[in-house]
Amino acid sequence: MLLSFLVLSFAFLLEKRMCHAEDPVLRITTILQKPYTMSKGAEFEGFCMDLLSEVAKHVGFRYKVHLVKDGFYGRVDESGHWNGMIGEVIRGEADLAMAPLTLTAAREKVVGMTQPFMQTGISILLRRDHSENQGFFNFLSPFNTQTWVSLLVAYLGTTACIFLVARLSPCEWDPQTKKNNFSITHSFWYTVGGLTLQGAGPHPKSLPGRVVSGCWWLFTLFLLAHYFTNLSAYDSTQSTPVTVKGFEDLANQDKIEYGCLEGSSTLAFFKNSDNMMHRRIYEHMERRKSFVASMDEGVSRAREGTYAFIGESVSLDLAVARHCELVRAHEVIGMRGYSIAAPLGSPLIKNLSVAILQVSEMGHLARLRSRWWPSSCLDQDQTVSAQGPPHGLKGLFLLLSVGLGVGLLLGLLELATHSQARAVEQKRSCCSVLMEQLTLRFGPNTNKPQETGDNDKDKA
Repeated sequence: MLLSFLVLSFAFLLEKRMCHAEDPVLRITTILQKPYTMSKGAEFEGFCMDLLSEVAKHVGFRYKVHLVKDGFYGRVDESGHWNGMIGEVIRGEADLAMAPLTLTAAREKVVGMTQPFMQTGISILLRRDHSENQGFFNFLSPFNTQTWVSLLVAYLGTTACIFLVARLSPCEWDPQTKKNNFSITHSFWYTVGGLTLQGAGPHPKSLPGRVVSGCWWLFTLFLLAHYFTNLSAYDSTQSTPVTVKGFEDLANQDKIEYGCLEGSSTLAFFKNSDNMMHRRIYEHMERRKSFVASMDEGVSRAREGTYAFIGESVSLDLAVARHCELVRAHEVIGMRGYSIAAPLGSPLIKNLSVAILQVSEMGHLARLRSRWWPSSCLDQDQTVSAQGPPHGLKGLFLLLSVGLGVGLLLGLLELATHSQARAVEQKRSCCSVLMEQLTLRFGPNTNKPQETGDNDKDKA
């Protein structure tokens, strides 16, 4: 009898140890917010889900994730009870809350918070034109850098073309002085005169020179029309001289509405702050009821240009990375961190904190940050740089290139025709006369009197 009791006791203890050897299944509550937690069919993905997977490997537990029922992070409601994920942890409906939960004193009193896995603060999200001062070179804004570079190349190319055509054309060439009016200096000046619609004589007398000049005049006419249209449109968007660099600028203006997420820790920060400026911001938001119900709503209103969204700097950085017209103010206040919440006195808190530190020291947190915070603006800027001038100006640059090519071709044909006529008169080959004319115009002795041709004829 005693032997049977011992055998049964040993079996019971062995079974109990085997049960405890299995990893426990923890209930994880979370909330949908890009890029922390996002739905992927019946599962979830995002920064928090990847971090949860890494932490679970280090601590040694299994888990099952569900969304918070009321859709809140956690605050004290009108009845004095905590709602959201914090409320679920307090009531025992969840073992952990894995989300961008801000570590605050109020939450630390009712739940256990781990070592922060991400540092953040409070900043301002607004349109880029409300965050930048009017610069000294705003007159360059109608065109991008590639267009201005293309314009400089077009100017230099047209100047060289006018100079070459004037050298090639017999109409522009003075046989007595072996010079023409279009020196390299005058060619630069003549092209500038056409660009400013002022003109700078003398004008070309030959057909090739007039073709080049006409194409350049048409090019500058349409280019200036496009420039002033864009400049007028740009000035109209800058009609509201509001510049917001930080919270003091935001509090001292009344042209841009501002607010934060309703019931968030950001609102609690301004509400409980002793700083007079922070109190003014809170009173303004409370008086105007300028709160938003979600992060997406705040970003959407900020993109409209008449609203400044106050929120966690890390979340605002994500919006800036995805929407290139937005910018985050440099000023960051109320530095705090995102933590994992667990019941008070839970032994998991210490293990989770150690696991977070290990994941950070191994570089996994930085890798996850770069994975879930990609910047589409960089790719867009590179695409714009590769495109060059806008589509409306590409045809204009093409028209100028064709005109310059036609002008040079006509100049060569005119010189060839003139050389052929002289070859018949002098009874020489056309090629030798053509080479002689080219040497006369572009050779090292361009400015010296000609000693062949007519002079030889006079000596005879």
